[in-house]
Amino acid sequence: MKVIVTGRNLVITDAIREQVEKKLGKFDKMFRSDIEAHATFSTQKNNHIVEVTIPLKNGTLLRAEGITEDMYMSIDDAIDKISRQMRKHKTRIERRFHAADSIRFEEIPEPTETYTEQSIVKTKRFGVKPMMPEEAVLQMELLGHDFFVFLNGDTEEINVVYKRKDGDFGIIEPYL
Repeated sequence: MKVIVTGRNLVITDAIREQVEKKLGKFDKMFRSDIEAHATFSTQKNNHIVEVTIPLKNGTLLRAEGITEDMYMSIDDAIDKISRQMRKHKTRIERRFHAADSIRFEEIPEPTETYTEQSIVKTKRFGVKPMMPEEAVLQMELLGHDFFVFLNGDTEEINVVYKRKDGDFGIIEPYL
């Protein structure tokens, strides 16, 4: 695995670079050699932030963030989270291929809340690949998000899966 280390608002020392490469190196046996891990370091006030992202070839994205008052502890925190995500992902894949569990999708409720107008402060861009809704749910849970935007492999339209308050999942499909 190749590790790409960047710093947002600080200079990365050789010791920090070596530490993150050493920690991520323990995952080498799980990945092909052409996988790239991205580690981004930054600071905010007294917090040291480490973001680790590992995009896999099948479109799965492993991402974790460690925030502590010590950069080395932040590295450990982020690596521990990535490790848990990998175990969780592996278990889900095994379960998906060995069991006939299906995910229930329900009608999308009409919004009932009113929102005050706010400004957009951040824009994210990302690539999409065709996948089934069940795969999108796995990806969403792997990232620890409440929703996930994806290209539906059946309809070839952009869809959104989301986690409902009752623990089930919903899907948002566009129509014209």
